[in-house]
Amino acid sequence: MHRHDRFRFLAGVFLFSIAVGIDSPVAADWPNFRGPNHDGISTETGLRTTWNEPIPMLWDKTIGSSFSSFACVGNRIFTCGTEDGRQTLLAVNANSGETIWKIDFEDEYREPQGGDGTRATPTVDGDRVYILGARGTLLCVAADSGKTLWSKKYGNIPQWGYSGSVLIEGDKAIVSVGSSDGALLALNKKNGKTIWKSGDDAVGYATPYPFTFNGQRYIVGFTAQGVMIVNADDGREVWRERWKTDWGVNAAAPIFHDGHLFISSGYRTGCAVYRLKADGRSLTGEQVWKSRVLMNKFQSCILRGGKLYASDQKALVCADFKTGEEHWRQHRKRHGTLILADDHLFYLSQRGELQIGPVSPTEFSPTTTAEILSGRCWTVPVIHNGKLYARSLDRIACFDLKAK
Repeated sequence: MHRHDRFRFLAGVFLFSIAVGIDSPVAADWPNFRGPNHDGISTETGLRTTWNEPIPMLWDKTIGSSFSSFACVGNRIFTCGTEDGRQTLLAVNANSGETIWKIDFEDEYREPQGGDGTRATPTVDGDRVYILGARGTLLCVAADSGKTLWSKKYGNIPQWGYSGSVLIEGDKAIVSVGSSDGALLALNKKNGKTIWKSGDDAVGYATPYPFTFNGQRYIVGFTAQGVMIVNADDGREVWRERWKTDWGVNAAAPIFHDGHLFISSGYRTGCAVYRLKADGRSLTGEQVWKSRVLMNKFQSCILRGGKLYASDQKALVCADFKTGEEHWRQHRKRHGTLILADDHLFYLSQRGELQIGPVSPTEFSPTTTAEILSGRCWTVPVIHNGKLYARSLDRIACFDLKAK
């Protein structure tokens, strides 16, 4: 995050905290999908990672079907559900589970193969919340009340619904909506007016991903046809690579590290790393390696110490970022989700089993195994202010990770 972007973010959250009475520390906030650094890594410390008894559940509630994860700011969490045939966006008290406000914003999205409801995660920026519905409604609401401030509608719906979350980049709200509306589209976050659009690829399922390289800010779009990089200021495309996945399911978050870009997808495709270099006003990308060591259908990897960790379509895997070498693999742990906090991996299986263990390139040896949910659990959990927030399709629950 650029220095001025970090300042804007912190200032915005501070003002929002005053507006709604938040008294929690800003440093722990998790305002968007995969957290403030877009990497799935929490800065939380002092968590209890070994449990011989059930992890205390502070509250739970049924909110209707959705794959949305959580945006957590101060003492509020924001997520989505379904009610009375409509997709809903709601703000919940993080400590009690009480609903603060709830709005319906789009017709229900039905999908019998995986599950119904909103796919994207809300994004909080200062005193505003942004969400892209599965049917293409892009909404900006007041964080304190849920009042609609502006909205847009897009109709290039992919087979399994719009899934990418909104990226806030400076004064821009950036989304991937596809075709003539833009493979990547930047709107003024205050009023929804178009600033730039880039490409006309069919939309994929990934959230736009930002990174800084040689002092310039870039945005990665992982579309149905491939990966593209644009200049964040004006949307000018600087590099693209064809990346063909069955049914256009490019969904996992890209990762930029040390001049290299990692992408991954499932089915029969795999993953690759590209070495980026400046080429005038554009970039070049040289493929360093490509393999099927990681095959992420919808899961995203976590990068720690030069190693990639993911529960992909086949197993829980650790691989080397620069070489693709596999370090370890645990079978029968497929289609799970991961978050990293306090030097531990928190792995949630697709059936709701939580395993916690030290992050290591040599093995995954859980110190805790606990059944915390039931039903389909494809949503990545979030750790915020010592609490773990997790969900199945229709139920959300909060667990105390600092209880003695």
